[in-house]
Amino acid sequence: MHTLLIVDPQNDFCDPKGSLFVPGAGEDMQRLAGFIGSARRRLGEIVVTLDSHPSVAIERPTFWARGDGGPVAPFTQITHAQVMAGEFVPNDSSLRPRVLTYLQALESQGRYKLMVWPVHCVIGAWGHNIQGAVLEAVGEWESQVQRGAFKVLKGQNPLTEQYSAVRAEVPSADDPRTQTNRELIEKCRPGSELLLVAGEASSHCVAATLEHLFEEFSEQELRRVVLLEDCMSPVKGFESNAQAFIERAVARGARAMTGAQALAVISTN
Repeated sequence: MHTLLIVDPQNDFCDPKGSLFVPGAGEDMQRLAGFIGSARRRLGEIVVTLDSHPSVAIERPTFWARGDGGPVAPFTQITHAQVMAGEFVPNDSSLRPRVLTYLQALESQGRYKLMVWPVHCVIGAWGHNIQGAVLEAVGEWESQVQRGAFKVLKGQNPLTEQYSAVRAEVPSADDPRTQTNRELIEKCRPGSELLLVAGEASSHCVAATLEHLFEEFSEQELRRVVLLEDCMSPVKGFESNAQAFIERAVARGARAMTGAQALAVISTN
């Protein structure tokens, strides 16, 4: 039986009314729902990650002000050097030393610089909910197998970013939620079957989650990873990031195919 990993299939990403809508995501989720319905009896596990934030956090406009007191717009990048220079300041000034330490650690990894995103996927809000067609399809699978999908909340700590469901960009020693999620890794580890991957966005949270999982997988396991290319889309303006991620994944042994192609593969197994 195969495993399906769905990364952040939430209203704020997948609905045009969402605060961080990913163009194409609505159609992705319709295709994904159809895939789940067709593949249902061949899926032994469904894993769903959920971006799960407070309304005030380090990657939100609500956390920051400009040095002159003005607001910080979404999609502003903030660096350690800029905070040191006073160009940007946390609204809670007592957090400045911790923020500087965080930014230094983040930038030293070379993966990301801090991006201020629109407030999205606030726990309990409509935008946090799973997109309707996918929610229904997963629910039908749950009724069939008589157990729940494995759901993972990520991003709850307001002082570290967490694109990946495996761990935060800079894990906090005093918060296990930010540290490596071994249970998730084992749920996603391909045995003799496939790990099928879908979700939003291919440029960010799908890429970050898969890159961390790939660190844990053997070469043989990597060859059992299938990216459902028509069930994921990039954040607008980050299309090249998504393409680079897919190329890296394929170079490591993963396969990229449409949902229909993947369904044909698993139907013959």
